[in-house]
Amino acid sequence: QVELVESGGGLVQAGGSLRLSCINSGRAINFYFMGWFRQAPGKEREFVASISESGITTVRTDLQKGRFTISGDNAKNTVYLQMNSPKFEDTAVYYCAGRQRGWTPLPGAPGPQRTYEYDYWGQGTQVTVSS
Repeated sequence: QVELVESGGGLVQAGGSLRLSCINSGRAINFYFMGWFRQAPGKEREFVASISESGITTVRTDLQKGRFTISGDNAKNTVYLQMNSPKFEDTAVYYCAGRQRGWTPLPGAPGPQRTYEYDYWGQGTQVTVSS
């Protein structure tokens, strides 16, 4: 079976830090890309960051200030999202996603950023930023 499990969410104060984890627990397949999305109440799910199996990363443009960093550990089948100095508007349910379909990473080119470009999803973990 394919199972993506997020963890690390919770309450964080603005200006603090938080690290989310996503493990490909089932290990039924390898993903060409894994990504993070988020969804606030009443809003559409939006792209946050992605990482290829070879370590090529993409971060949403407005989150590239060094605030958000995505990384991965293939040996552990785990990806991480490091959130530094989160803001109130970062409050959302954060979802881990995996792309089974092939994708050719190119230097300087973004990875998949649309929800329909991913094939599997975790149940999400709540991140609440207080001020």
